This record gives sequence, C-alpha cells and structure tokens, in this order.
Amino acid sequence: MHTGEQYHQFFLTSPPDRAVRDRFQNLVLDLLPEGADVLDFGAGTGIDAKAYAARGHLTFVYEPSESMRAHLTHYCHDEITSKTIVSVPSPLACRVQAVTANFAVLNHFADHTLLFEEMSRVVQPGGFVLASMLNPYYLGDARYGWWRSNIINLLLKGRYAIASESRIHRFRPRVVARAAAPHFRLERLIPHGFGLATDLYMFLLFRRI
Repeated sequence: MHTGEQYHQFFLTSPPDRAVRDRFQNLVLDLLPEGADVLDFGAGTGIDAKAYAARGHLTFVYEPSESMRAHLTHYCHDEITSKTIVSVPSPLACRVQAVTANFAVLNHFADHTLLFEEMSRVVQPGGFVLASMLNPYYLGDARYGWWRSNIINLLLKGRYAIASESRIHRFRPRVVARAAAPHFRLERLIPHGFGLATDLYMFLLFRRI
C-alpha cells in the first residue's frame, strides 16, 4: 500500500499517468462552466484539485485515506488557507456543478447504485459526474492470468473482481450506466470502439437528469 507521499511522487513522475491526468483535467475544465464549484471525490493528494482551484473553481475534496489527506493538506496548503480548496468529511456535505473521480476511484466499489443515488443529492440538475475507470477491455492486461480467467465473467455478467488486497472491480460501461440511472445518463465514453482495446483507462461522463 502506497503512502500519500509515495503516491504523489509516482503520479508526478510517471509520463503515461501524467498524460492520462492531463487529458482528464482538460476535459473537466472544458466541461465546467466558469466559476462552477466541483467535488473531487477520492481526491488523493490533491493534484487534480489544485489544478481546478487554479482555474477559479471552488473545489471540495473528499479523501477517506488518512495518509492521502495528510499529503493533500501539505500540497494544497495555500489553497486550503485561502479556502479555494475545502476538505469535506462526506460528499453529501456540499452541493456542486460537477463531481470528478480520477484514476479508478470508482473501481473500488462493488456496486455503484447507492453511490449515484447519493451523488444525485450533490450534483445540481444539468451538472455531471466524470469518472476515470480501469478499462476491462484493455488488451495490455491480456498477459495476466486474472484477465484471461475473467473474460467469461465480463461477457456474461459485465463485471469481475480481482483477488487482491484492494479487491479492484472492473465493469463494462453499460453496467455502471445502469447503476447511475435514473439520476444520471451516460453521455460520453472515451475512448470508444477499437480505442477500448488500447487504453488502460476509460472516461465515463454522466449527466445529471
């Protein structure tokens, strides 16, 4: 298990992960209306939150890991002091235009139904949830036995879990979309088509109905 500092340094120095983060942040900032508030759900060490706050968005952060929160407090000290970043004890403690969940935060949930029901009380009508999730179709994982052994589960059930300490779950997009209904509709999937075979992460944009 990574400490907050180890996580932070890894994601700042890994070129592939930096590229994914840049694409995610750029999409969020393109979608957010000027001055709109945002909740960074599973904020980690505050890398994304700092970028949103720098663009004039009041950013609420929810991070359950004590180690991550401690490093976030250090990394985002100035923004927390100026109250452009606000830590909340629960996602339900704020009301925002958008919720972001980067780098597989939602893959830690076995089912998303209750989560999206709660998010419907957080996201304003017309707002959105943008999640970066592990792509179950990524062929780069085909070299692993756990990927090959779960193909049938993916095809028949639309999901599977990997036996590990964190028990990461992987989902077909339509499974997450069903969990999000009736509060949200899946508006965009990036990538789509053959791109799903080559990208480790997929971005799912849900619009609040």
